[in-house]
Amino acid sequence: MKKNHVDVITMGCSKNLVDSEQLIRLFEEHGYTCSHDSSHPNGEIVVVNTCGFIEKAKEESINMILQLAQAKEQGRIKQLFVMGCLSQRYQQELEKEIPQVDKYYGKFNFKQLLNDLGQSAEKQVDQGYQRHLTTPKHYAYVKISEGCNRHCAYCAIPIITGKHVSREKEEILAEVKDLVAQGVKEFQIIAQELTYYGVDIDGKQHIAELVADMADIPGVEWIRLHYAYPTHFPMQLLDVMREKPNVCKYLDIALQHISDSMLKRMRRETSKKETYDLLAAIREKVPGIALRTTLMVGFPGETEQDFDELMEFVKTARFERMGAFTYSEEEQTYSALHYEDNVPESVKEKRLDRLMNLQQEISAQLQQEMVGKVYKVIIDRKEGDYYVGRTEYSSPEVDPEVLIPCEGKRLTKGKFYQVKMTDAEEFDLYGVVV
Repeated sequence: MKKNHVDVITMGCSKNLVDSEQLIRLFEEHGYTCSHDSSHPNGEIVVVNTCGFIEKAKEESINMILQLAQAKEQGRIKQLFVMGCLSQRYQQELEKEIPQVDKYYGKFNFKQLLNDLGQSAEKQVDQGYQRHLTTPKHYAYVKISEGCNRHCAYCAIPIITGKHVSREKEEILAEVKDLVAQGVKEFQIIAQELTYYGVDIDGKQHIAELVADMADIPGVEWIRLHYAYPTHFPMQLLDVMREKPNVCKYLDIALQHISDSMLKRMRRETSKKETYDLLAAIREKVPGIALRTTLMVGFPGETEQDFDELMEFVKTARFERMGAFTYSEEEQTYSALHYEDNVPESVKEKRLDRLMNLQQEISAQLQQEMVGKVYKVIIDRKEGDYYVGRTEYSSPEVDPEVLIPCEGKRLTKGKFYQVKMTDAEEFDLYGVVV
């Protein structure tokens, strides 16, 4: 057991990762050493940053807490703390069921942990956004807001995080400048719903203005946007993406479904026609853009006809990146209160398999179309006999990568190279530096 050492374990999304990075920075400011996502936590203190989005994520977080509670009972760790979305929503239940945890914190009060350990709050870092990056030093996630004002029937996020709260633009730009000074070149802009940015401040969408100002900061080489919402999409954002060369032609926009009956029951406030029209407008205004989306199967009331429409949609839209998941009923959500979860699990899984098999075929075709062309690639790491990198059309950890043989030219992690694609698989490319 390492004295004055903290293991921070992050479950869930990149938004949670940013919180963990801020907490690690605070611990280090108070003289602790820290590890992130260690496979064998051995510090006196362990902090688990939990996810509470869907059932599977909740189970993973609870299993991690139980595993560490056992380690505490066996004397392998001294103190155990839990924070994040799961404990924000279920704190009382967790305190009762897993009392081995020294204290539970929610999504927003985790910095109180330092005070509870007897550290002076006055010693905390001057800027709340400062953090210890756990990502490779050339890229970072930048969270521009918390919460969500949308009312999708299936989603528990507004219940957990509350209403949308935008960060001040000047603070975000100061964070980007600070990260550039640390060597960061690539910025993943994240929010539960980034197109709503600014509406809570003055009633207007300011995401286009924010991204344009970020792009003008010297040293910012790539900006990539995650988690847009299709309803009331700010079309001026597309002008920024087209005109600013360092804003990646990449957009993560969760669509969930396409049939009008499903969109209505999901309370998505859009329609099949509006969705098709939006995608056409995006591709017209930003030629060559890579679209990532997320789709759901098995929502209450989904018929075979609804699912057939979804399959046809994926065939037609030909998304460069796509993820999908089965519906998971979350207590207190609109769908849990008003609908019966009436699609059998076996049907949900069958539909998911069919959808992902279709996307695999599409991805293989789109990847093959890149062979023979040259792209700008950033190198993330060396793995076995290959350097592994990404084009502007791929976000870290979730999207296809580019594998470059180590033989020949030595490449540097975090640098950009011109790479000619020589071969392709469903979800990876192979290339050589030119």
